[in-house]
Amino acid sequence: MTILDGKKTSQEIKDEIKLEVDKMKERGEKVPHLAAVLVGNDGASLTYVGSKVRSCEQVGFESTLIKMPSTTSELELLDKIEMLNNDDNIDGYIVQLPLPKQINTQKVLMQVDPDKDVDGFHPTNFGKMALDMTSFIPATPFGILELIERYGVETNGKHTVVIGRSHIVGRPMSILMGRKGFPGNSTVTLTHSHTINITQITSQADIIITALGIPNYLKAEMVKDDAVVIDVGITRVPDDSRKKGYRITGDVDFENVSKKASFITPVPGGVGPMTIAMLLKNTLLARELHKLRNKA
Repeated sequence: MTILDGKKTSQEIKDEIKLEVDKMKERGEKVPHLAAVLVGNDGASLTYVGSKVRSCEQVGFESTLIKMPSTTSELELLDKIEMLNNDDNIDGYIVQLPLPKQINTQKVLMQVDPDKDVDGFHPTNFGKMALDMTSFIPATPFGILELIERYGVETNGKHTVVIGRSHIVGRPMSILMGRKGFPGNSTVTLTHSHTINITQITSQADIIITALGIPNYLKAEMVKDDAVVIDVGITRVPDDSRKKGYRITGDVDFENVSKKASFITPVPGGVGPMTIAMLLKNTLLARELHKLRNKA
């Protein structure tokens, strides 16, 4: 059994990005600039955004954190997005989710300039991805593809089962694993909360990618020997024995499933760190696209 080590792989990617940025500096070019918009004081969001800002510093990016109060109106946020769309100094930006209830998330994401949408959530980027055109791939699916590629996990002709159909992970993952090339060329089954006899389906899978958010959902009896298991789930489970009062748990019963799997991601330290690394990679791509466009 091989651990798909996201912590180690994400550091390798950051090192590669830093080399590119150092070359840009030597040539006297503008370095990539990532902005993050945070509305409110959600604890998990603060942690994620803080981690993204620190990662920008590590690779030599410029970064801007725009904090807005939880009372921010939809109109105020849309005005801020318009400002970011028109700011040539910003290469890419993210609007941290979830947003407060008074704001329509879909409306906000639709206003993001697709050329600066490094989260890959805009329908323009999703559509391009579905049609195998160059686009920003959502950071978590992009990170999973990178792990598969760097560890040489065979996907050609394999049966991939995706559990969960979110627009952020499940649905894009099902499209990407079925596309031509590597990673891809697999036969994909997309399952969800209404799927009947899910164990019958998962037990035939060569590759399982689960993004449900239900701790320890995937049990050993649901997995065949030598399956590849990728766990996107991340849930805080109360645990009085821990200093923080909780532990981070994935969708997979890691202790038992790892005994059968050929490759498996741990939680934490698997897909999570890859998401931030690929957000940086998308920002680097955005800078290169803007440079080419300005030359044309």
